[in-house]
Amino acid sequence: MTIRESLHDLGVRPDTLSDAEKKQLDEQGFLPLHNIITAAQAVRMRAASEEHLALEKTAATSECNNLQNKSDAFDVCVTHPRVVAAVAHVLQNEFKNLGVNAFPNLPGRGQQALHVDGDYAQSGEYLTCNTMWPLTDFTEENGATRVVPGSHRNGRKIGDDLSDPKATHPQEIKLIASVGTVIVFNGHLWHGATLNRSDHRRASVTSFWCRRQLPPTWRPLKSAFSPVAGARLGKAAQSLFDLE
Repeated sequence: MTIRESLHDLGVRPDTLSDAEKKQLDEQGFLPLHNIITAAQAVRMRAASEEHLALEKTAATSECNNLQNKSDAFDVCVTHPRVVAAVAHVLQNEFKNLGVNAFPNLPGRGQQALHVDGDYAQSGEYLTCNTMWPLTDFTEENGATRVVPGSHRNGRKIGDDLSDPKATHPQEIKLIASVGTVIVFNGHLWHGATLNRSDHRRASVTSFWCRRQLPPTWRPLKSAFSPVAGARLGKAAQSLFDLE
């Protein structure tokens, strides 16, 4: 099954995104999509992610990967037509999913250096795209991700603007978002989580995407559906993953 056939089967059409939404992705590098999941879906996703985080947490990490193989609560993260349409718009050519992952931003932690996902890219030749699914509201206090709009196409490196990538960039904004919203952003957009100054973890998952043809240093990255997930979601969704 080709990517075009898979997208059609998943409900993606030329008008799934508006022209204005496509323009924002192109120019700003990010797009909030509202009312993608319900409050009930978010509660179920959070419960499932916290269950697996508790099972898999180690002294070295507090993250959980490949949730698409662990609960059907995350099926929507790889099949929602509006989200997949936005990813397809960024990556254009053949692409695949590298997994649904939980990275909770814990109280007193989370400040990241501005970074890109993958190498710097020429405008229009993008390798990665990420989607963030807030399972609690993203606020100023709990470590909402910051981005520098348009930085994916400026031809510069972060070090050209900041000697300390953890410092505040004069053009950065924070992606404040409520539960139900999904934020799609070009992986080459300068971005990073901020300090969680609240008393509660900022719960979310990401569904991460990339082109199928990657530079040699990236090629080992794979994320396959388990047989159970593959049987549940069918061929269209399976074709968006590496399959052994």
